[in-house]
Amino acid sequence: MNKLYFWLALAIMAFTFQSCADDSYKTGPGGSGSTDGNSSARAERKEGRIVLGYCTYYGSQTPDAEVLTHINYAFAELYVRDGKYVTFKLQGDEKRFQQIVNVKKLHPEIKICLSFSHTVANPDNFQAGGFSVMASTDEGRKAFAKDCLAFLKKWGIDGIDIDWEFPGISWSGHACDPAHDVENYTLLMKQLRETLGSQYLLTYAGYVMNVQGSGDNWRFIDIAAVDQYVDFVNIMTYDIAAGSEGQHQSAWKRPDYYWDCVRSIDAYLSAGVSPSKLVLGIPFYARHAWDNSDGFKGSVDYGKFDKEFPASAGFKIDNWDDKGEVPYVTRNGKMWAGYDNPKSIGIKAERILKMGMKGIMYWDYDADDASGTLRNAVWNSVMK
Repeated sequence: MNKLYFWLALAIMAFTFQSCADDSYKTGPGGSGSTDGNSSARAERKEGRIVLGYCTYYGSQTPDAEVLTHINYAFAELYVRDGKYVTFKLQGDEKRFQQIVNVKKLHPEIKICLSFSHTVANPDNFQAGGFSVMASTDEGRKAFAKDCLAFLKKWGIDGIDIDWEFPGISWSGHACDPAHDVENYTLLMKQLRETLGSQYLLTYAGYVMNVQGSGDNWRFIDIAAVDQYVDFVNIMTYDIAAGSEGQHQSAWKRPDYYWDCVRSIDAYLSAGVSPSKLVLGIPFYARHAWDNSDGFKGSVDYGKFDKEFPASAGFKIDNWDDKGEVPYVTRNGKMWAGYDNPKSIGIKAERILKMGMKGIMYWDYDADDASGTLRNAVWNSVMK
């Protein structure tokens, strides 16, 4: 009888061990978060699905082509003088851009787009109207589109991504014209499509809401009007709110919050955009605030959580919100910052694929940890 108990206990222990082995979730940066974050078990590429990462001019990493279908290089900026568009230039050192282009030389299946910012970073430039001025005239739109086509041909890349944030509104000091920006944005995308033709990609970073306003005061993007000209939209469902406001920046569904992913997607579907042209944009960082006025960084890259969120300072990583289905950081027991991890990425990917959406975009590649926890999770979840 004792032998029977012995073998029964041994069998239970073996089953328990196997069950724990199957659950590979490990919290915190560097953890796989789930088997979806395990680079040694990457899913096979599925035709038509998109995994898009932004690579910045100030980044340093060479992106792993095995976990990407598209790369958006951030950024190029406009040069406007005396009320006229003159040219555009890459931000930062051209060697960084060459580093990204070289990825395509080794992996021609990768699509690379040049992303344009409304900001000014180059020391030889200054804010003199930007998109708002360039897009305000037929001459400006045609000159810009012509320059884009020449650039794409020169570098052998695949398309243009417009990150004008946003028509009719200025959140960073750039020029805006609420009476005309929204309409001129549509005209700009129309001109780009006509000039680039169908062989090049045309995309944009979309706000979570459709065009809003009345009379002569309009802002954001007219989703329905622009839809016919673009290949797909990257909906930026991040920075919707900050942790200091007690809200996640990228909750899947929280009707009691200012905004969430579900309402963001619904804005595009309601405007008539096919789900097959939608890509969900998620953060590779945690957002606490819009500045560092309280002595802490407003945002922290996922790969720096251990350094910037030490337990000795009262921080706790990987709290979980069952309602929003996202993780968050607390400090001294209070909400500090929201973010995405492999668990929430898996949930979002499953939902959007069921809707017929194309995939996931993230900002930005270099913000991941050294193990590539998030980028592997995105790839495996989208290609599942």
